[in-house]
Amino acid sequence: MMKNNKKLNIGISLRIVKAKNYEEKRDALSHDWPPLLEKINSNIIFIPNNLVNVENFLNDFNLDGIILSGGDNIGDDQERDKTENQILNFAIKNKIPLFGVCRGMQVINQYFGGSIIKNNNSSHVGIPHVVNLIHKNIMSILQINSLKVNSFHNNVITTSTLGKNIEPFAITNIDKTVEGFFHKNFPIVGVMWHPERNFNSDNQLIIEQIFSKKLFWNE
Repeated sequence: MMKNNKKLNIGISLRIVKAKNYEEKRDALSHDWPPLLEKINSNIIFIPNNLVNVENFLNDFNLDGIILSGGDNIGDDQERDKTENQILNFAIKNKIPLFGVCRGMQVINQYFGGSIIKNNNSSHVGIPHVVNLIHKNIMSILQINSLKVNSFHNNVITTSTLGKNIEPFAITNIDKTVEGFFHKNFPIVGVMWHPERNFNSDNQLIIEQIFSKKLFWNE
């Protein structure tokens, strides 16, 4: 667990929702996220989807990490797709750790030239399952070789659809799809499960290690 008393500044992307009875779009975030980030001693910075210049906005906050949150499919809202790609550009340019959750993991994979596959059944929708950990670093840190996770997605990533320089670290025991990966050259990690919905000590440790850039990169 993090010992440093200095709070981290963590930016997080937002989903777009249409307000009932109003002709307007609104940015939104699950209430599960702020308590999680409080537990890892972090300030949360919401990143709007209609900024004129995302880079200028992010530059003002001295970010220690960024989260691409879940919810909705790529292509549902062009504003969000564009914003999250600009966030990725910024994170890479400034070597800021970035953590993608569910949709966020899919955005990362597409950004690096990979693809996603629509699942032909509901085996991943609302069905907790076990993922096997296949990288020595995460197994050593967690002291386990598998993890039970939640599941709320109907798009999957396979080892054959991974983006360039992306390496898997968690494979589901349901159908051998990729549920966790990291980039070999940048401090970027994605998971298909939602740590904010069933927060536990394993997920907390994973997130802390990502933002410390220690999980896979040994800094």
